[in-house]
Amino acid sequence: MFIKLVPNDAAMAEGSLFESDEVQYNLLFRIREGGDALCLKTADGSMIFAHTPGHKGWLWVSQKMAADKQEDIFEKLAIDLNNVPLPGITGDPDTVERFAEIYSKRKDVRWEKEMTMESYYCPKVLKPNNVRGEFRKATKEDVETVALYLAGFLRDAFNSSAEPETQLSKAETMIEAGGLYLWLVDRKPVSMANISHRSGKYGRINSVFTPIELRKKGYASALTAELCAILEKEKLIPMLYADIINPASNKVYQNIGFIKSGKITEINFQE
Repeated sequence: MFIKLVPNDAAMAEGSLFESDEVQYNLLFRIREGGDALCLKTADGSMIFAHTPGHKGWLWVSQKMAADKQEDIFEKLAIDLNNVPLPGITGDPDTVERFAEIYSKRKDVRWEKEMTMESYYCPKVLKPNNVRGEFRKATKEDVETVALYLAGFLRDAFNSSAEPETQLSKAETMIEAGGLYLWLVDRKPVSMANISHRSGKYGRINSVFTPIELRKKGYASALTAELCAILEKEKLIPMLYADIINPASNKVYQNIGFIKSGKITEINFQE
């Protein structure tokens, strides 16, 4: 019933059923690029599943599909994934909750929601006024600062107790990738944000972080707006995901022009 989803597949191209949900499911483009990813679709392109080993899978289904047909596809997908280690599933809240019910019964596992995010896109950035400072690309000299900020980001987003030392390798990788930027005040970093991926139409921003003691000064807003401007010059539409339990960050993004484009829920499977 399912066939392989290939790079530049028509199922995710302009004019496809998927196109209207492209912002909400933007991370699918990144997963599809991975050489070790399991990527499946129905022949008519009405369902897409993508999974990188060790990570949660992503599941999209066209809302034009009848509910009973969706249930049938979820049943068949759960069977196909019987021997695939799947720590969780991500996607539209209703879609993944219904799949989780079917999958958990078949695999005899429990499921629980981990988090729900709002997806956003920015058709026109609105730069904030009178924010002190300037931005620049992060360099290898910033590794320790970036590691500190990544640990803080994990603390805020996932209630993690990760120490900065554990984030040094990731900090180096992000800096080398060339998408990480810092906001500086008096030449000292006060905020960070990252352009993590570019798909055909969108540029995804993530890892936006400002230390607690430096917040509410507009630094994250100013830096995110500058990254949006970079993407706009590349003829790309900025997009990002924001945890819905953090109203402050959601408000920041909305104030600089981001528009809601659908929720995404992450679900964990546990034995």
